[in-house]
Amino acid sequence: MSNEPVLTHLIEQAEAAGAARVTLRAIVEEAGELGAMRALKHMGLDDPQAARDMGELRQLLAAWRDAKKSALKAAIGWLVRLGLALVLIGLAVRTGFSEWVK
Repeated sequence: MSNEPVLTHLIEQAEAAGAARVTLRAIVEEAGELGAMRALKHMGLDDPQAARDMGELRQLLAAWRDAKKSALKAAIGWLVRLGLALVLIGLAVRTGFSEWVK
């Protein structure tokens, strides 16, 4: 749920009471920035290393996704090969290939 309609209503209400819209917008922006900084500090992301750490985490997550995708492709490839091998074995048994080998 977005708080934008509530915020817009509050700004209009304060403006009707005599506050300047520009001042209200500045207050809202400053409050938003302070809230964001408080949230980052609460999560432990307010230090200078945070940007580098987040970049490393993104790279690690991308590598994990690539590894999962590669493992899935390899597993599917092996299953397809196994299926084809079973089909070939079935064809060999059906056509009497074991008698040809004798």
